[in-house]
Amino acid sequence: MTESTIAALTRRIEVLEAEADIRRIQARYMFLCDSPCPEFAVRDDAERIDAIMELYASDAVWEGVGEHYDGQFGRAEGHAAIRAHFERFWSRERDPALLLNAHYLTSEQIQVTGDQATGLWIHVQPWLFADGSGLLRSSRLNNAFRREPEGWKITRTRTENVFIAPLPDRFASDHPNTSVLLRD
Repeated sequence: MTESTIAALTRRIEVLEAEADIRRIQARYMFLCDSPCPEFAVRDDAERIDAIMELYASDAVWEGVGEHYDGQFGRAEGHAAIRAHFERFWSRERDPALLLNAHYLTSEQIQVTGDQATGLWIHVQPWLFADGSGLLRSSRLNNAFRREPEGWKITRTRTENVFIAPLPDRFASDHPNTSVLLRD
């Protein structure tokens, strides 16, 4: 093999590894956002938020865009603002309380250029609240990532509403109060 062939193969492997790392980061983010939190070692929402924040670069942006999400989510820049966004989301004062949501990702498109990358997904998530009401949400995600010394980090989470549909009351007959999926 020539040096140029080896260099080309090395670049291809680096891109494939970056795509796999980004896929894992995005999936971990969604996993940590599920309710109840399926990561057994995460004992409360403060620890959940700490785990989510480890995925973000210090200068990251989290934003809801478009006619529906602009007003609902707005824009948070930097760790402190993104942490505050998640603290509001999992606030104990939420009424009715969120009992269940699960994220399903599809239509993945990851583009890696050196130490920068973007990822596009569509996600759907059912929500169930303590009063028995529920809804189904779908969003498009346009996220950005950067390779940092400790690995890939999220630099932008951008979500745009596709639809929100009410579900019949008490649509889910059985759901866990806590997740034991990853319990030892």
